[in-house]
Amino acid sequence: MAYGGSGQVSWLTGPLKGDSKMSDNIHVTKASGILSLVIDRQTKKNALTEAMYKALADQLEAAQTDNDVRVVLLRGAGEMFTAGNDVAEFAAVAAGGAPPQHVHRFLSILARADKPIVAAVQGKAIGVGTTMLLHCDLVVLAEGTLLTTPFVNLALVPEAASSLLLPALLGHARAFAMFALGEPLDAESALACGLANAVVPQAALVSTAESLAQRLSKQPIGALRITKRLMRSSTVIQQRMEEEGRLFGERLATAEAGEAFAAFAERRAPDFTKFG
Repeated sequence: MAYGGSGQVSWLTGPLKGDSKMSDNIHVTKASGILSLVIDRQTKKNALTEAMYKALADQLEAAQTDNDVRVVLLRGAGEMFTAGNDVAEFAAVAAGGAPPQHVHRFLSILARADKPIVAAVQGKAIGVGTTMLLHCDLVVLAEGTLLTTPFVNLALVPEAASSLLLPALLGHARAFAMFALGEPLDAESALACGLANAVVPQAALVSTAESLAQRLSKQPIGALRITKRLMRSSTVIQQRMEEEGRLFGERLATAEAGEAFAAFAERRAPDFTKFG
């Protein structure tokens, strides 16, 4: 399934023409009513750091009151959407470092945003790379894309209200396999279950997403914002996110999480059998 439309495939390697800047590995471009936020940390598979979460959160927050922004377009540069959270930062927190501030802030703002959000996703979307899509309004996937939520593999728990939203789309059994076993969801399955709107060839990914964003930008923004608010209960979602966030923080301090991060750093399989 695909949507037609014109666009600049050069977005795969750089931002559109228009007001543009780079902030903490996030390309920010604003043109024709579309705010484009591009994750660009390709040397680390676009893994997200606290600074990147802050940049994304700042842009999303500002967009809510910026009359020049009618639609937000999210994507990742290069071959992968994002490898998820930078595991080294998780490990630092597990070792007693300061807890992150902007991960939850980004997810909360994303969930509350009432302007349309379009996502263009290629390669792999790991962890938060998948859960953030549950808060986007239109999602376009490149052929061969894999979505994974391997939180339990790191002795952690789901976030972004995904423990509520993903089972609602997939059913309990399939969502549990994604969370507990890290099983991937391929692009065609994501389309079939309603997590995505289209699966297109890689070369058409950005132009398709841009076409959808352009179409949305011409719609009455007041009606769009009210429609978004009517379609889901932000109160219920925020409550689940708060619960997940509390449990996630607790899990970071556990011996299981310490073993997971040590194994990751040492490039070995973790041994969780020693924990009751």
